[in-house]
Amino acid sequence: MDVLKRNNVTVIGTGEKAMIFAHGYGCDQNMWRFITPAFKDEYKIVLLDLVGAGKSDSTAFNKVKYESLNGYADDILEICYALDLWHTIFVGHSVSSMIGALAAVKEPDRFEKLVMIGPSPCYINSDGYVGGFSKEDIEELLDSLDSNYLGWSAAMAPVIMGNPDKPELGEELTNSFCRTNPEIAKHFAHTTFLSDNRADLKNIKTKALILQCSEDVIAPLEVGNFVHKQIENSEMIVMEATGHCPNLSAPEETIAAIRSFLERTNK
Repeated sequence: MDVLKRNNVTVIGTGEKAMIFAHGYGCDQNMWRFITPAFKDEYKIVLLDLVGAGKSDSTAFNKVKYESLNGYADDILEICYALDLWHTIFVGHSVSSMIGALAAVKEPDRFEKLVMIGPSPCYINSDGYVGGFSKEDIEELLDSLDSNYLGWSAAMAPVIMGNPDKPELGEELTNSFCRTNPEIAKHFAHTTFLSDNRADLKNIKTKALILQCSEDVIAPLEVGNFVHKQIENSEMIVMEATGHCPNLSAPEETIAAIRSFLERTNK
């Protein structure tokens, strides 16, 4: 299989070092359109759609492979093989933060730096860990999604986006959810919201930046702090931005934070 077609990979930019951008749940590579122009003159920009999202090849979907986030991490590595990418900067939003982290644990030489926007290694509260949701919350969310995906999308997208003063962003996320293959989206939701990758964080040796929004119902501040403490070589920035998608709602602040991290860690 052509992995570049499978993940609808787009390569732009004039730099030699690659920046890989991977989107969150219900999104696609279009969600980076406000961010990538700031870096395309310095880096080779690699954009992709996770299988089932955007213009990816949904026939490549395999329930067994994508039962855990490791299946998606393998896809990222296969893209690196196809494009001969080494020492890249991986920028992941939401669940793709953890997908990129798992890929970096498997093959650290492929990744020089990780930028994790709104990461969460586990969404369910347990034994003193605050993930933001009770087990019952997640079960209810998944039941609602399974029974009425489009209705769930319309109700949840504005909540996930936050920023009620910018309703057009909530509408955009709703539309993005609705473009995603619904059966794959349901499966991916179970994989995402039931995952527990807390133990993997200590294995990350790549330099990492955690970008944490000041108010985020999906990945609250306690989660960002946990990720930061578990990844030895990491730093965390709490942004003024609110909601779960600062790449759309606060692109200037997001760009500035990423650029500052890259400049500091290049010295």
